[in-house]
Amino acid sequence: MLDVLIIGAGPIGIACGIEAKRNNLRYEIIEKGTIVNSLYHYPLYMRFFSTSDRLEIADIPFITTSPKPGRQDALEYYQGIARTEGLDIRLYEKVLHVERQSDGFKIETAKSVYHSKNVIIATGFYDIPNLMNIPGEQLPKVRHYYTEPYPYARQKVVVVGSSNSAVDAALEIYRKGGEVTMIIRGNKISDSVKYWVKPDVENRIKEGSINAYFNSELLEIKEQTVVFRDGDNGEHEIENDFVLAMTGYLPDFDFLEDSGIRLQGDCLNPVYNPETMETNVPDLYLAGVVCGGKDTHLWFIENSRIHAKMIVANILAKSNG
Repeated sequence: MLDVLIIGAGPIGIACGIEAKRNNLRYEIIEKGTIVNSLYHYPLYMRFFSTSDRLEIADIPFITTSPKPGRQDALEYYQGIARTEGLDIRLYEKVLHVERQSDGFKIETAKSVYHSKNVIIATGFYDIPNLMNIPGEQLPKVRHYYTEPYPYARQKVVVVGSSNSAVDAALEIYRKGGEVTMIIRGNKISDSVKYWVKPDVENRIKEGSINAYFNSELLEIKEQTVVFRDGDNGEHEIENDFVLAMTGYLPDFDFLEDSGIRLQGDCLNPVYNPETMETNVPDLYLAGVVCGGKDTHLWFIENSRIHAKMIVANILAKSNG
């Protein structure tokens, strides 16, 4: 019987593991991929909005020469912490079911069964794309993840969205010789785009290097074309080789509900106590960005790294009470 089982070895899951270890709790971290799996699947040349000190966990310095750390800096930092702290992590083991029992929880994975007094879900939201639900979305030329620009050189690429991921993809592909068209639901590039990138993409659109249709919506994806609605100008069909649907990602709501967590409102916000991070299921906690439901811009590493101390403090208070 573990004191706490942590689902997810992202930055916040690692922070929870360190806090549990420092307080002599019997713990295990279960991760379906590699350590900080979501960061590993980020675009190769992605840079964070925040400085390195805002991304630090467990009071361990994040040393980098770059004012804005990149993907590789973060992988080195978080995986290095897991290694030097000697954290107990089971990798490439997907958690299938969490069941509340009289003496704690039974946790079934693809490889084993665990028992724990407490469970922390720190699974993030990067694994399930927010689908457009339009005809042709399942075609092989449609991608919901972007890694690097080289496969799209000399190709006609539609980028859906105007967030950081969409803008980064559009700019990088344009600079590698791709013909980029952005389909944007709003009337401008998102205000959340990194401040040093936003003028770049706006100028590329203004000069015509990148085509952009605002107040627009992709309607259908075909083998060699796409169909979209251009605001009040009606429908258009243009030639197309690839579609990058940078429409965001969602937590695994089915898993949360299956674990007994109530979801509420249009954003399917999970129910939890903000002072302890404990959900409506006793001794079942949430940590990190999974707390935000569909509002995935609510929580980041920067403001959710405190969850580890909050949760472990509550577990210790209960056991001592």
